[in-house]
Amino acid sequence: MVESAGKAAHRSSAVADTWSVPVLFPPQRPRVVVKADLLPAVSVLSTAALLGIPLGWLWSLLAPPQQVRVISADGRLVPLELESWHRFDDLAVFGFLAMATGLLIGLVVWFLRERRGPVVFVAAVGGALLAAWLGTQMGPAFANARYSVEAPPALGAVIAQAPRLESGWVVLAAPVLTCLVYALMTAWNGREDLGRRLG
Repeated sequence: MVESAGKAAHRSSAVADTWSVPVLFPPQRPRVVVKADLLPAVSVLSTAALLGIPLGWLWSLLAPPQQVRVISADGRLVPLELESWHRFDDLAVFGFLAMATGLLIGLVVWFLRERRGPVVFVAAVGGALLAAWLGTQMGPAFANARYSVEAPPALGAVIAQAPRLESGWVVLAAPVLTCLVYALMTAWNGREDLGRRLG
């Protein structure tokens, strides 16, 4: 009788071990660190924005000028045949350079392991946007200085007109690439804290 009672108790304890106990308080996910990341975020924003200066300078070297002819005494200019296509080329060159800038910003910011998270991510995207905008301001300025005309051209002369950007939407190329790179790296990482504790 005592032996059967012992066997029953052992069997009930084994059954109890197989049942999973519901967790009333699941482990909390890592919280977003805001205060500690504010100063690094400002540094990321300002440093990334300064990339707009070399972006504009490089664009002024690579963007093709437009060959135009002076057709009137008051300086009216008409592009030569097929030269108007360079208006698109100038925009495309800036777009590719802006995408490369966004790619660079996204990768560099991701390797700041101890600061990974939404605060620095927003700063990186804002810095990429500011860099692209600064590039649209500095690039034409560099180009105008490079292709400046010293003296009034003669009637019928062919001169090189500085490249220009005719669409403001091109500034979105840099922040979009920064978002894409950071999102892909986050998905590839797979950790809840993005590996911050490993830094």
